[in-house]
Amino acid sequence: MGTKEEIRIGIVGAGNNTKLRHIPGFQQLDGVEVISVANRSRESGERTAKEFGIPTVYDNWVDLVDADDTNAICIGTWPYLHCPITLRALERGKHVLTEARMAMNASEARSMLSASREHPGLITQVVPSPFTFRVDSTVEKLVSDGYLGDILAIDLLATQGGFIDNDAPLSWRTDIDLSGNNIMTMGIWYEALMRWVGPATRVKALTQTSTKQRLDSSGTVRTVVVPDHVDIICAMACGGIAHLRISSVMGLAKTSGITIYGTEGTISWDAPTQKLFGGRRGDSKLEEILIKPEHEGSWQVEQEFVRAIRGEQFVELTRFEDGVRYMEFTDAVNISARSGASIDLPLVAS
Repeated sequence: MGTKEEIRIGIVGAGNNTKLRHIPGFQQLDGVEVISVANRSRESGERTAKEFGIPTVYDNWVDLVDADDTNAICIGTWPYLHCPITLRALERGKHVLTEARMAMNASEARSMLSASREHPGLITQVVPSPFTFRVDSTVEKLVSDGYLGDILAIDLLATQGGFIDNDAPLSWRTDIDLSGNNIMTMGIWYEALMRWVGPATRVKALTQTSTKQRLDSSGTVRTVVVPDHVDIICAMACGGIAHLRISSVMGLAKTSGITIYGTEGTISWDAPTQKLFGGRRGDSKLEEILIKPEHEGSWQVEQEFVRAIRGEQFVELTRFEDGVRYMEFTDAVNISARSGASIDLPLVAS
């Protein structure tokens, strides 16, 4: 399972997270070299290559993936290219780390998972949701140790952007042609929630698109399809009922976070401060739960991808199987919002 050979990585899409995290992260590892880059334009690719000392710039992602100078591909594009690049890279015998969200929709995600299973010797990984890294291990242990008792209810609030900005241009997150069925940061939050309590079995959703039209980067008026506010009620496999509210139009809202209510205890995590609070039956209020240093998680994405290639560990965060689960959830939310129906999970593949 893997070898100690040098890992030679090609970068497709040098966006903010790729330049902030992936390229520096790989370049810090022994026996790993970032060989090539292809960005949306030759010029932007050359700028990135100069900034990070990357020796080769390709005009397009196909040429980069097909070249024999790499054995692993890091995909930092918007979701619309994640599936085609992944499929081609696997066909060319290359390991794949793809930026989240995994794909445009669940159908693409299933295709990626199927292709990965056809190449069991290749490592595939989705960049995981980083929001809860610090507390994941602690929360998972509290849940498994029975701190909550039986889980009854979950509240998840994710706000971004404050008051609505009607004049903001169309971004990739609000452009369905680039983002697909993904809605704001919904998938990132649901992925994190699944780590703690498992998946949903049924969803009912209402969405809202407050600004109907925006200008794209060329100055063309475009109809906005992607919602900027969503409320979701979920029946969870663990037995509780979850309420997820994700919004970019809630000015002066409470801070983002997750609270889990059980028969014996409550856990509440505040996203901005990264602090965890808890209380049990008989307590009068929640108190901070200190995270032990040995249990405090952090960003280890590039290291984990490389260790998996070398056979030193298995991929835990995030496997393609998990990506399919959150893409099915995303599709179910969209279907429910359009139809008004409750949608069962997992979805039946069409």
